Amino acid sequence: MLKMLPLLFLALLTLAPAWAAEPTRRTLPPGPQKSPSMAEAERALALAEGGDAASGKAAYEVCSACHLPSGFGRRDGGYPMLAGQHSTVLIKQIADIRAHVRENPGMHSFVMELRDPRDIANVAAYIESLCIPPGNGRYFLPDADARIAEGKLIYEKDCADCHQAKGQGSKEKVFSVLAGQHYRYLLRQMADIRDGYRQNVDPDMVDSLKKHKNDKLESVAAYLAALETPGTPCPPAKPRQ
Repeated sequence: MLKMLPLLFLALLTLAPAWAAEPTRRTLPPGPQKSPSMAEAERALALAEGGDAASGKAAYEVCSACHLPSGFGRRDGGYPMLAGQHSTVLIKQIADIRAHVRENPGMHSFVMELRDPRDIANVAAYIESLCIPPGNGRYFLPDADARIAEGKLIYEKDCADCHQAKGQGSKEKVFSVLAGQHYRYLLRQMADIRDGYRQNVDPDMVDSLKKHKNDKLESVAAYLAALETPGTPCPPAKPRQ
């Protein structure tokens, strides 16, 4: 029994909400100079390139150390699932991080290894082309059904106009795929957007999230994580001989 306790603790850590109480408000430290104009220019150039998925495979190697070769990320929300994400969304996020419009110190050094807008377009096209791995991190506590039902109502009222009815987002309008993203990643990002720690987002999204306390965000994240990610599912793994 004692040998099972560490495993039990890890399981509870994975399933529990991202906070035990209302998060302590932080102060953003002064960072490098933000350059929205640089981000927008690089984004426009990358979009003009169009992107070649085959060429982007080699560039993705720098990303795969954290996001995995499959683009699955981590169920605990440490790294998001990237597979199947709209290339337009990926291009925007990469350009914003490179120009410090979105502060992500852990990722900044990696995206700076992309040489130019063509590299950005290619790696975004490759990630978009990846099949969707099964088994994302979901909300599995005993109240999951109630959480998902409540989250569906909130999502349909406040989020579906932009991110679409099933969380599929919009490539043309640069709204991200949310369906099937890891629960804990969704939860953290919504809280950070609401509380002003992630700043490269539409003000309307901030206004929508500010209406909701942590428990409501947990429900929305539970609902989205339970949806099927659009795209091509990965084939079942072959059994070992």
